[in-house]
Amino acid sequence: MPVLNERDYLETAVTTVLAQELDEPLELILALGPSRDGTTELAERLAQGDDRVRVVMNPQADIPVGLNLAIRAARYATIVRVDAHSELDAAYTRDALATLARVGAANVGGVMRADGRTPFQRAVARAYNSPIGLGGGAYHGGATEGEAESAYLGVMRRAVLEEVGMFDESIRRGEDWELNLRIRAAGYRVWFDPSLAVTYWPRESWPALARQFFATGTWRGELVRRFGRQNSLRFFAPPALVAATVVALVTGVVQAAGVLPAWLAPWAPVLYAPLGLYALVVLAVAVISPGGIREKAWLAAVIPTMHLSWGTGFIGGLLRGASDTVDTSRLDRNTPLP
Repeated sequence: MPVLNERDYLETAVTTVLAQELDEPLELILALGPSRDGTTELAERLAQGDDRVRVVMNPQADIPVGLNLAIRAARYATIVRVDAHSELDAAYTRDALATLARVGAANVGGVMRADGRTPFQRAVARAYNSPIGLGGGAYHGGATEGEAESAYLGVMRRAVLEEVGMFDESIRRGEDWELNLRIRAAGYRVWFDPSLAVTYWPRESWPALARQFFATGTWRGELVRRFGRQNSLRFFAPPALVAATVVALVTGVVQAAGVLPAWLAPWAPVLYAPLGLYALVVLAVAVISPGGIREKAWLAAVIPTMHLSWGTGFIGGLLRGASDTVDTSRLDRNTPLP
């Protein structure tokens, strides 16, 4: 479990891991980054209270570095990646081990079941759980069991991880997708099992959400630079939305200034159409979604925030590379929105 500034979530996450219904021995390795919110003290207290919990320091705070440190410190043949922002059902690991054995996979993952504690966080969770929010990846709600491109978190055979070279520490976001690409290239199966579900708590504030998605999009642009068309076409939808938005805004400004060329004027509605259609779809999704008026209003704001932040980051990552881009939303915890 990579951990950085997770005081509000860590204890519950650890509790659900230690409560796994297993006959096999279990240990939990916390890869602890330099936190500033009391997480370090909490992690140390949890480790002192249960000898199954151990702490390894991750001074760089990068997720793939922390994962590799924890895997190297681990003693057992199966690696279960977990998140400090997540909660496991008691049968999760037992059922995942059974699936690993049943299908002969190297990595098994299930559904990210996003949830929220405030109207804003619940709106983000609805966007995560909706095909329009995160582009239809199987682990955001897919119903069919089978081979997959990647796996959410993942229950993995350690021998395969060591064979393919563990996590690539040069990739700060999307490291799981890239690892699964190498696992599949080595001839092993990555498997999606919808009966496995992990509760995930999204970012708690609008600025943190935008920063998270900008960083994720930037690294996806970097992954497209590195791996080209091995990336799914769905990753190109948010940058296309950004391009359509820029075109519509520029056309609107030029038209309002009265300098739009006469030959282009008849085509102006066509240039506005994609953005108008997108806005109608977002509003329709927000209106028909469950929840109160505040959740619906936040959902109408959250979906374009996710798409435009991700798409803007993607374009930058594609043109310039990700370089030292980090998810700064993990560096602090903003005051939750009401």
